[in-house]
Amino acid sequence: MKYSPWKFEETIVIDFLVEKKYRLLRHFLFLIFFFFMLYSARFWHSYSGIYQYYALFFVYTILIAMVYINIYVLVPRFFFRTKYITYLVLLVLMGVIGLNIIGTGFRSFFADFRIENVHRDSEKGGIYEGVLMCIPIILTTTTVKLLQKWISDNKRINELSNLTLNMELNALRNQINPHFLFNMLNNVKALIRTDPAKASVVIVKLSEFLRYQLYENSEEKTLLTSEIEFLSNFLNLEKIRRENFSFEVLTETDKRIVNTTFIPPNLFTTFVENAVKHSIDLNGEESYVKIDIRIENKQLYFMCINSRSAGYVADKQNSGLGLVNIIRRLELLYNDTFELQIESGDKEYIVNLKIPV
Repeated sequence: MKYSPWKFEETIVIDFLVEKKYRLLRHFLFLIFFFFMLYSARFWHSYSGIYQYYALFFVYTILIAMVYINIYVLVPRFFFRTKYITYLVLLVLMGVIGLNIIGTGFRSFFADFRIENVHRDSEKGGIYEGVLMCIPIILTTTTVKLLQKWISDNKRINELSNLTLNMELNALRNQINPHFLFNMLNNVKALIRTDPAKASVVIVKLSEFLRYQLYENSEEKTLLTSEIEFLSNFLNLEKIRRENFSFEVLTETDKRIVNTTFIPPNLFTTFVENAVKHSIDLNGEESYVKIDIRIENKQLYFMCINSRSAGYVADKQNSGLGLVNIIRRLELLYNDTFELQIESGDKEYIVNLKIPV
């Protein structure tokens, strides 16, 4: 996946704000930034010698304590629980208490070290200036906390959606597999009565199908070549069972592309199953299935054509299960990026599918 510079920078910023591995760095940078903001205020210049730095760190400690009480107590316990009025009242109360602690501290510990020629109003103005700096900081940290919660909740929702999606996909795939196996066992049942030798060949081939289901179908993606081989084997089995049946599997795309392309397993199986089932001719005439698979401009085109018999009547109760499931599976896998067209004529049934690869 390619990222634009803007999107890449946006991802870095979001990760920095949310990810736990950046937590210490976040707090360190915040403490440094807040310190330099307070350092630019004037109140601590009202004191002599080393005590001006004591005054600076005293105010810095009180204001930082207020910020962290807001972040870790007031916001999660009141704001996130929609107790907005309580949160606002406690925030104002915390501000009043913090301001009184600062005022009491200056009167009790730093009064003797105040520079005499500095006007008291100027000193108070400097203190209020420092406190007023704390207000946007508190609001900003509250906003960041909200953003963190929003991103975290969104991640959880996405993870839950993906989990639900995977569960539904697995359920659909597990429905398709027994459906396919059911048809194959019906074929073996018919052959046992008419041609036991052919039935033995089919059973051996069926074991290959089960191996494919066990080792390939459990994966999220499988090679396109494996899927094509699977379909060819299935059609070969049908040809063994039906003497008047022919099939053709075409792949005109460069073999290097076919051999390196991955698709979800059993994506075409249902269409081929239906093609084989609907191609049966009750009059014993020649029937066929033609499959064409090609890749152009990162799009895979699958076409399946089967002959139709005018007298054939499908089992309406069970025939739609596989098709409904595969359509739903395509919707879950590709959203609105796939195209499926089905043409049902008197002599041919045509399926055209386009998916991104």
